[in-house]
Amino acid sequence: MRRKIVAANWKMNGSEGFAKSLISELKVQLSVLDKDVKVVIIPPSLYVAEVKRLVSDAPFAVGIQNVAQWNQGAFTGEISAGMAADVGCEYVLVGHSERRQLFAESDQVVAEKVQQVLKSGLVALVCVGETLAERQAGQAEEVVSRQLQIALQGLASDKWNKIVVAYEPVWAIGTGKTATAEDAQAMHLHMRGVLGSLGAPASDISLLYGGSVKPENARELFGQQDIDGGLIGGASLLADDFASICRAV
Repeated sequence: MRRKIVAANWKMNGSEGFAKSLISELKVQLSVLDKDVKVVIIPPSLYVAEVKRLVSDAPFAVGIQNVAQWNQGAFTGEISAGMAADVGCEYVLVGHSERRQLFAESDQVVAEKVQQVLKSGLVALVCVGETLAERQAGQAEEVVSRQLQIALQGLASDKWNKIVVAYEPVWAIGTGKTATAEDAQAMHLHMRGVLGSLGAPASDISLLYGGSVKPENARELFGQQDIDGGLIGGASLLADDFASICRAV
């Protein structure tokens, strides 16, 4: 079911002390948040259990930043979706641009990870987005369409309720640059069309925007008809900023 979601991707940042301090502040600042807004905390995997403990008395969900495309086996250093589910995760980031660019994850690998996430009963938060060169070449919609089609092709009808999609233009991640609200809305509307062509109940799927979201631009972005929330990076490390962004939804 389509709902408002704000997800905090801590990336490779934090410590136990940081987690305790930040979660404590967020519980206070978001104590009166609209109950229809789902807040998801996605820390580095080593801190998932601690964050899960810290949010046990708060309406926050916990996610993990990455899982393997395999279920189990001799894959030193990898974490399976089943393991993430076992320790209480609800969401999994799949296909983040940093995984695609820095770790050479192909569209096919992303698709395999989506399948593992769904088999484990978790929500796949699937990230798509174009580079600056692709946008300047007029290929933005083509790239996003391809990423969605490969990642989600052939999903059974009962699996779509476990899919959330985040549009994160690569050129706007951590750069301070943000797509205009109009550009972001246009891409989100396009993604709904692609999802519909894949057999999804497109109007029911939550679509998030990610890419230098800040308190100053959050309300305009989230005010767009097809933007249901955000995948937040740097601003999620600051309690005041992240809380402000959550309230903007």
